[in-house]
Amino acid sequence: MINGSSRPNGKRHSKPRLLSALELVDKFRISYQTLNHYTNLGLLNNSTRQGLRRFYREDDVKWRLRKIKALQNKGYTLRLIAQFLR
Repeated sequence: MINGSSRPNGKRHSKPRLLSALELVDKFRISYQTLNHYTNLGLLNNSTRQGLRRFYREDDVKWRLRKIKALQNKGYTLRLIAQFLR
């Protein structure tokens, strides 16, 4: 180990932060209905499930929501955006 790090370049490898559906709704100020709609269309991918709870990778959601809004502002439909993001 160099500099107390577990990686040779000095950077620590960390797991991606997971947000529950409720945390995601609150943090990114979208409605729960919007979250469900985006998930059903394939715009957002839930990373994992624990029972009935869904969890999303924060970095992936942040990137995807920015991309969705940018493409919507250019006039693309959600269905077409879902095709772009697949």
